[in-house]
Parts: sequence; C-alpha cells; structure tokens
Amino acid sequence: MRSSTTFSVLFWVYSQRADKNNLSNIYVRITVNGKKVNLSINQKADISSWDSKRQRIKGNSNQARTINLLLDDVKSGIVQCYRDLEREDKVLTAQLIKARFLGEDKRVRSLKDIFKYHNDKMGGKLAPKTLRHYETSQKYILEYVSIEYKNDNIFLQDLDYQFVLGLESFLRSYQPRHYQGKIGNNAVMKHIQRLRRMVTLAFHMEWIERDPFVKFKPKLEKREREFLTEIELQKIENLTTSIERLSLVKDLFIFSCYTGISYGDIMELTKKCVVIGIDGNQWLMANRNKTGSPFKIPILPDAELIINKYQKHPRTQFNGKLLPTISNQKMNSYLKEIADLCNIEKNLTFHMARHTFATTVTLSNGVPIETVSKLLGHTKMATTQIYARVIEKKVSEDMMNLRYKLN
Repeated sequence: MRSSTTFSVLFWVYSQRADKNNLSNIYVRITVNGKKVNLSINQKADISSWDSKRQRIKGNSNQARTINLLLDDVKSGIVQCYRDLEREDKVLTAQLIKARFLGEDKRVRSLKDIFKYHNDKMGGKLAPKTLRHYETSQKYILEYVSIEYKNDNIFLQDLDYQFVLGLESFLRSYQPRHYQGKIGNNAVMKHIQRLRRMVTLAFHMEWIERDPFVKFKPKLEKREREFLTEIELQKIENLTTSIERLSLVKDLFIFSCYTGISYGDIMELTKKCVVIGIDGNQWLMANRNKTGSPFKIPILPDAELIINKYQKHPRTQFNGKLLPTISNQKMNSYLKEIADLCNIEKNLTFHMARHTFATTVTLSNGVPIETVSKLLGHTKMATTQIYARVIEKKVSEDMMNLRYKLN
C-alpha cells in the first residue's frame, strides 16, 4: 500500500530583493512531505501588483494576463510531473519533481556517455585485456557512426534494430589497419555482443526506454578447437635450428603445450611464480590475466627443462621474467616458419599450444576433466567440456580404425 504524500505548489516573490523599479523575481516553491525546493520561472512582477493570497498579478493588463497564464502552465506542468513520478512508483521528493520538470532526470544520453560510464565503472572489474577489447569495439562502432551518420556520436534513444543490422554489415566489410584481412564472423559477433552488454547496462539504468537488440539473433559459427596430435607435437620438439628467434619461439610453444598457460600469462611469469607445491615438487602459481582466477600447475619435466635453459639467459636476468619475452605478433609469425620446417599443414598459432595441453597432453592421457579445468584456470566447466567433445571425436575415429582392422 502506498504511503500518503503531502504535495503543494506555491508562487511567491522575493520582495526584499526588488530592484530600483520595484520589480522582483517570481519563484515557484515545490513542497513534498514538508521538504521544499525553489525554482525561478524567469519572470518579474511589480511588488505592489503582486497578490500573495491568490499568487497572481493583480489587474487585467496584457502583461498581467500573460504572466498569470504562464503561472497556470507552470503549475499544471509540475502537477503532471508529480503524477507521472507517482505512476512510475518513484520515491517522491521535491528535488525529483523539480528535476523532472526541468528535464534533468531525463537527460538524453549518447553512445559516448555509455562507453565512458562502462569503462570508468566496469574497468576495475574487467581484466586489462578484456577492457582493451571493449575499447577496440567502441572505436569500430564510432567509426561506423561517423561513416553512416556523418557524426561523431549518436543518442542512445536513436539506436534501433536498423542501427544494429547496419553495424553488422559495416563490420563484415571493415578491414582494420592492423588486420591482414576482414574481420571474421565470430569476431563481428563479439563486437556486437560487447555493444549489447553496454546498451543493456544503459537500459537497466533507465537511460533508454527500449532495448534495440530485442529482435537481433547472433550468428556464431561453431568451430572445433584445433590442436596438435602427439606426432605433430613430437615433430616440433625434435626440431633443431641454429636460428635463435625460432629456437626461442619453439621453446615457448612447447612450454605452453606442457603447462597449458596462455601467451599473455607466460609473458607475465616471474621466477617467484615457481613454488614448492603440496607434493614437494615445483609448481607454477599465478593468476590468469583474462579472468583473474588463480592457476596452480605442477611443472612437468619437459617444461622444467625449458625453465632451466633460460634461468641465466641475459633477457631473463635483466627483466626478472621466468622466460624471455616476445610480442604475440612475432610469435605467431615465427610459428608459421616452424610449421613449414616441421611439415605441419595446420595454421599454427600460439594459442594452439593451450588446446594441445588440454587434449593431447592431458585428456588423451586419462587426466580427469575436472583436473584439466582446474589446470587451465577455467571458471566454468562448460568451457573445458569443449575439449572433451574434441576427444570424443578422436575416440570415434580410433574406434572406426579398430572396427576396420577387425573386419
């Protein structure tokens, strides 16, 4: 049941501040439950002609009629704001009614407003890499607005289904300067997904009255996680090269294959991350950059050999890192050379090492999926189960071969 609210509107003039012509500003006072707020209506009245009891200007002159009609309109508008807020089930205050009357509570927000609010308020909750992804999406979206709407910004209330479809079409044909080609389908959906999250945030804060994404259905392409087979992994391990950069990249890749640690996390590992685990052996302990979740990984012999190899390397001695650092772009470029030298036809990327750890190194060797999930630092088991489905496919292929041999 709604509690009773006292509400009144009163017009008055500040006689003590009258000018030399005996004119003073007219104010309106809004009172709710005894709490008052004043507002100037930007009109003046002669103090001698002001009727404080009727809250009107005396007489029937054109000026008196004009101002009195304005007072009627102002009161009617304030009462309507009161009724609207009451109907919206707001906690009624004099300040809120004033803000509604002035339109301040309904400030028209823009894309840049929600981008800034999201980055300021949510930045502390997101991993730095995730926040950078949002900033990239925001950059692409504003480029679309600039090209399509010939403006550097757009109001949130102007976002609609047509805007979303136009953005999707723009991203599919857009080629960023740092890309070798156009943005892939799933990357396009990721950019739109980030916009959707920010617009949903604006919707929940009542910055907009409708969600422009209601009719939009994302079209994600299901892709199998590529990984190296045991034979392909051995080919890379057995590769010998006198080229130092390829040797380093090979070692970093193998290290990831036997630890499951991603590129970004490996680059952040320091010698302090090597600790003695619960079993008395050496473990790697740190937090994932992407999620902030901790990972604790026993160091397998293959990974330990690589750590020992670079223990006294000039680059690790200089920066205190566990392994020498290299840019992700160079890493993946040199991996293409390694794939050619090893006659591996797959599109070798550094992230494939993490997939290889999950499949070929652990799950295929009987490590329970719960343990693999913990080692990978996944926050959801569903993420790890993607690898289990890959293993099931391998089991099916092996059984088909067995069935062929038995026949």
